[in-house]
Amino acid sequence: MECQRLQKLVFAVGFGAAVLAMSARAAPPDYDLHVIYDNSPASGGYFNTEAGVVAPSAFERAGERVPTTTERFVSPPNALKLHWTSASGGAWHATIKDPGRDWRKLKMQGDVLAFWCWSDSEITAGNSPRITVKDANDNWAPPETLVRGADRLPARQWVHVKLAMDGAQSIFRDTSDKTFKLEDAVAVIFTQGLDDGAEHTLYVDDFMVIERRAESSAAAKTLAAPTRVTATGYERHLDVAWQPSASDDVLAYRVYRSEDGGKTFTAVGTQRNAWTRFMDWTGAPGKSASYKVAAIDLAGRESPLSEASAVATTRAMNDDELLEMVQLACFRYYWEAGHANAGLAPEILPGNQNLMALGGNGFGVMALLVAAERQWVTRDQATERLQKILRFLDGAPRFHGAWAHFLDGRNGQVIPYFGVYDNGADLVETAFMIQGLLAARQYFDRDTPVERAIRDTVTRFWREVEWDWFRQEPNSDFLWWHWSPDHGFHINHPLIGWNESMIIYVLAIASPTHAVPASLYQTGWAGQSELAVRYRRGWSRTTQGDRFVNGNAYYGIKLEVGEGPGAELFFTHFSYMAFDPRGKRDAYTNYFKNNRAIALIDRAYCMANPRGYAGYGPDCWGRSAGVNNGGGRPEPRDDNGTINVMAALSSMPYTPEESMAALRHFYRDLGDRVWGTFGFHDGFNETWNWFDEDYMALNQAPIVVMIENHRTGLIWKKFMANPEIAPALDRIGFRPDAEPAK
Repeated sequence: MECQRLQKLVFAVGFGAAVLAMSARAAPPDYDLHVIYDNSPASGGYFNTEAGVVAPSAFERAGERVPTTTERFVSPPNALKLHWTSASGGAWHATIKDPGRDWRKLKMQGDVLAFWCWSDSEITAGNSPRITVKDANDNWAPPETLVRGADRLPARQWVHVKLAMDGAQSIFRDTSDKTFKLEDAVAVIFTQGLDDGAEHTLYVDDFMVIERRAESSAAAKTLAAPTRVTATGYERHLDVAWQPSASDDVLAYRVYRSEDGGKTFTAVGTQRNAWTRFMDWTGAPGKSASYKVAAIDLAGRESPLSEASAVATTRAMNDDELLEMVQLACFRYYWEAGHANAGLAPEILPGNQNLMALGGNGFGVMALLVAAERQWVTRDQATERLQKILRFLDGAPRFHGAWAHFLDGRNGQVIPYFGVYDNGADLVETAFMIQGLLAARQYFDRDTPVERAIRDTVTRFWREVEWDWFRQEPNSDFLWWHWSPDHGFHINHPLIGWNESMIIYVLAIASPTHAVPASLYQTGWAGQSELAVRYRRGWSRTTQGDRFVNGNAYYGIKLEVGEGPGAELFFTHFSYMAFDPRGKRDAYTNYFKNNRAIALIDRAYCMANPRGYAGYGPDCWGRSAGVNNGGGRPEPRDDNGTINVMAALSSMPYTPEESMAALRHFYRDLGDRVWGTFGFHDGFNETWNWFDEDYMALNQAPIVVMIENHRTGLIWKKFMANPEIAPALDRIGFRPDAEPAK
């Protein structure tokens, strides 16, 4: 055990352009492979904890959670508070979980469990709590006292506790044949020790798995400070950015704020090493601050502060400025977190930085066009990034012209994330990418070698997709989602609407080389067959809309197409980010009006709030797929109280006033919990006090693109200008819709 005083410090986030530039150096430690807990995004009880007590022992809880505190911390702005009395015959426990590690499939790296403690009184073996660690396979390291033998945890100072977890030095020994694996660790658990009957308070912070050798190797190195700190003021927050430290073992950054003209700086937040950008919330316009930044290595050392400080002031912003702010921040997910080799953004962050989702990055290509048009990046920068993406896609395996759902950003190889049968073509993901590339083909229209090469490559990809192969049989009435070179059409998933798959049928019918008959639009997307009806009933569990058309009214809003009272809102986005549904209808509906109805039904459901969840209302709505959506549809059985931010914001073209009201609420009232480095997080649940800190390729770009379609129609105009689209719509039977598009 090592004792040392700790200054009050803060971390910050990495600058994406700088992340790509860092690829020439040795890769820094992967933050997610070391950190279990650094901060809670919300006050109250930390969601990723569990706490329990058996009388006569006592343990302070926030509901069933471990309380957070801002009284003292190592990693600003909070720590966890363990306040207990251990009595004879009683028990208590506090479990601190690594959020999402079990499903993110990440492996910890290291052999030492390290964290910081501050106790209000001396902790000895006689009053020490016990500690253990659990892995994803429910194997536990045998519990041991935090303090053993003659050791002492001194009172009223921060102590860096380091517990060896394997080998001869491990404190956790057992005769069990079950093997705990630190690399699969998902939780640290404190439990009652001896029943001393006294009241104790222990603050704990910064739980990490580190390597024993890290300290010795770090001691010989000088840790360089970050450079070129800048700050930009928005309405309720200040955006602090910098160039990364030149050292190769930086794990995180700490950001310091001064509100007295640079005389004193105080640590205010925490961020990972891969992002050199930090959002500091002031809560109101007209507030000024200056900032400096330090780097932190895996051994816990801190660099000197950056030399110059950056100053900025928050200011009032109108709706148009708020829209621009949101679009730019969400676009940065693709630009600043883009993979150094692939140019694509990861499926989800925090998560596997090499897991590239094809469809979400098709949306990202469209966001890149918005960025070029709004001059967030230059046209040359945009074409350079797109060329990198095209080279990566050209080197990735294709199966009858289609790509897999997930690709490894390092080498383009298929990642069968959903199982062994998922090792081939994904037609839906491929269509999402193709629609983005076709929009880019029209956008980059200049007669230069670079832009000609982009158009030629996109055209080749477009011509090589064998849409007709995915009929499975020559006379099939459907297209089928997956095909594997080893297992064929084993997954056997037909593409049947109403869902996100309309664009697949439009592209398949429009294909210049491998087109399917236009009749598949009627028999597949809008099919009325027994298989189609059974499919819709299977996932929606209702007969309403099971024959594609609906016709019922929900909350006084008529729905022409769709199962039940609407759908997860991403259905109204993914096929319509490039395809412009305005002013036209097929045999069943005008999809712009139908999508508007679905969005309004979703909002009306949240206003009705049949399950009484906290936060729901006219400015807080949006049910859709996400990290914790509970089903995602506007129905009580599929509602767990979670709002998906993208759902309301990407509905902006359909419900501009209602979506703008939601944006104002999300940013102005909840921003300190739902806004971060790359704009809005995936979702939140106020009933549970759960605010995720996840960014997703399937979230950030739809916000950028659909807001742009509301503002200028840019992506709609570019995609619809492709010469293959209008004839395909004519063959399907689309016709002008004379009714106003509202």
